[in-house]
Amino acid sequence: MPSMTSSPAEPGPRQSALSNKITSVLSTSYADPDIREALGMLDQRGLHNSAEARRRLRLDVQKEVMDCNGAIIQDFGQVAEQVRRIGSVIDRLQRTYKEIIVHIDAARQETDSVVTDTNAILSEQDEVKKKQRLLDIVRRHFTLSPELGELLTSTSEPVADRFFAALARVKSIHHDCQILLGYENQRLGLDIMEQSSKTLNGAFEKLYRWTLLEFKTLDVENPRMSSNIRRALRALAERPTLFESCLDFLAEAREQMLSEAFLAALTGASARGEESHGKPIELVAHDPMRYLGDMLAWVHSAAVSERESLEALFLSDGDELAKGVQAGMKNDPWSRSAGGRPEDFNGAQALSSSVNRSLRGVGSILRQRVEQTISGHDDAILAYRIAGLIRFYRSTFQKLLGPDASVLEVLDSGHESALRQFHALMAENVGNLPIDAADIAPDLSVPDFVKEALELLEALMTSYEASYRPGSGSSEETEEDEDGQAVFTAALDPVLARCQELSEGLDDEHASRIFLLNCLLAAKNAVAAHPFAATALAAIDARIDALTPAVIEQQHAFFLHSSGLHPLLVALTPTPHDPNPTTAAALRSSAVFQPAALAAISQQLDHFLASAVLDATENLALLADAKLLRDATDAAAQRFCADFEFVEAQIVAMDDEEEEEKEKEEETKEEETQGLQREEKREPEQEDQERAEAPRVLLRSLFPRTSAEIRVLLS
Repeated sequence: MPSMTSSPAEPGPRQSALSNKITSVLSTSYADPDIREALGMLDQRGLHNSAEARRRLRLDVQKEVMDCNGAIIQDFGQVAEQVRRIGSVIDRLQRTYKEIIVHIDAARQETDSVVTDTNAILSEQDEVKKKQRLLDIVRRHFTLSPELGELLTSTSEPVADRFFAALARVKSIHHDCQILLGYENQRLGLDIMEQSSKTLNGAFEKLYRWTLLEFKTLDVENPRMSSNIRRALRALAERPTLFESCLDFLAEAREQMLSEAFLAALTGASARGEESHGKPIELVAHDPMRYLGDMLAWVHSAAVSERESLEALFLSDGDELAKGVQAGMKNDPWSRSAGGRPEDFNGAQALSSSVNRSLRGVGSILRQRVEQTISGHDDAILAYRIAGLIRFYRSTFQKLLGPDASVLEVLDSGHESALRQFHALMAENVGNLPIDAADIAPDLSVPDFVKEALELLEALMTSYEASYRPGSGSSEETEEDEDGQAVFTAALDPVLARCQELSEGLDDEHASRIFLLNCLLAAKNAVAAHPFAATALAAIDARIDALTPAVIEQQHAFFLHSSGLHPLLVALTPTPHDPNPTTAAALRSSAVFQPAALAAISQQLDHFLASAVLDATENLALLADAKLLRDATDAAAQRFCADFEFVEAQIVAMDDEEEEEKEKEEETKEEETQGLQREEKREPEQEDQERAEAPRVLLRSLFPRTSAEIRVLLS
């Protein structure tokens, strides 16, 4: 039984082991590095897959493992031997180290005092070195070499770049002394500041005297300042008193030089007896315009040169000057304003002030010569041209030097003097104008004195337009307009006023108007071509417009009286005393509407219309302006046509009213006739007499002209 049960059970474990091996082999991953390494080692041995080889493989592997373990054990024995040797070496080193420590402690005890002394000496040496460096810095920064001190104060040394460099060094030392004064011991700072202050004062004094000397040697023709002079003034700006003194001396020196140069240009010889190279200006004194123009041109050229020579100082170096002045005013309380604050330095104002002071002497000479020239000539046109020339240069100088220039006062005085001379001469001419109406020509033409006055006015207006014209909106334009209006005030208005007086002396009112209109029209033609005369032209036009209605009225009256229409118009027009319109019956019974009188008026109208326009033109033949004559005639003709239409309408209305009255009378008679008894017969003779009564005459048949015909004939 046991054998029967065990035999079928034996294949089970074997199959399970086999399946496990198969499963293990199949589940093995050949990507595993260990498997791949093992397979690689098998390939290197070159084994064949056999049972013997597999058995030998296990044994060979085990043998190799044991051999390797034995080699490792042998190697570790050698390592242990080396470790024992190292331990003995370390022990010897520890003993030696302890001995060295003992020796070092003994040496330290012996050298402590020496090291302490050495450290103290080294510390003192470092302090000495620091103080030496500080002393070197102080000497280098706060002291000045004797050579530089001699350069700053000695008058034998020149003022050049080395001087300004030394001056900047001293100013830096003086400024940096404030740092030294911040320490408790201020003696060094005070000593250095005192020494630097003395050096600075000596340097500024030397610089001030050198600058004055250089100002004396400036060239009149080309007063260019060298760079050293400009640097000197920038440096002196820190001393406001010296700076102002330099500017005052410069202005005085330049004033004297320019005055002498101006006199030399005028006369040909300077005050020192030297002859000038150019042609003297006074050689053309016989020509006032050229004489004054040359003088003003010379002054303008001198002003431009002065300004250009000082622009580099006051404008290009203005910021540096302003800084220097501000610094000087802060340090000098006497230079401050009343409020205790330093005043701001304005380079442009300083430039204008310096140039104005330089030209003050030239202005005095110019004022005298201008006054002499103006008072020495009695020509009104020349006086006005001189005023225009001075006005031109005044505008030029104002743009160059500003509105506060002293030269402008001289030019304003000359301009006023020229205009005063002009007005005086024109007033004298007006006093010589005729005052008797008998001097008027019979043809009412413009008198000779008016023509001469207009020629003078034309010359003055031409001179005004040829002069300088400023831009619109400026103050100069106002002065320009005043000078332009002065022409009309002095040359035209008095002449027209005298024409008005002469016209009022004529007995004939119509001739008085024509004469005045001729004078006004001549004046209008003279000023119409000049744009600046718009105001005067408007005034003349206003006076002409005021006289034109009277001329039109005169022409209208000529039309009415010459055509015979005036009686009819008077009869038809209501009067202020009798505003109610007259009835047609009353009008027909008046004398002018009688057939004979109306026929005569119609005949007179026909005769007038044949040459109406020519006759009307002849009526105003003495009027010099053809356009005004034509316009006045046309306006009068229009009024005449309107009057004729009114008369025509009244006549037609009177005829219509007459017809209506006639029809009413006939109807009344017919009714009365029918009311008589039928048996009663009227006498045949009476009926024949009534039928034979003459018919009433229509006014239209006696006055056949129509308004359309009148307009055509008068067009």
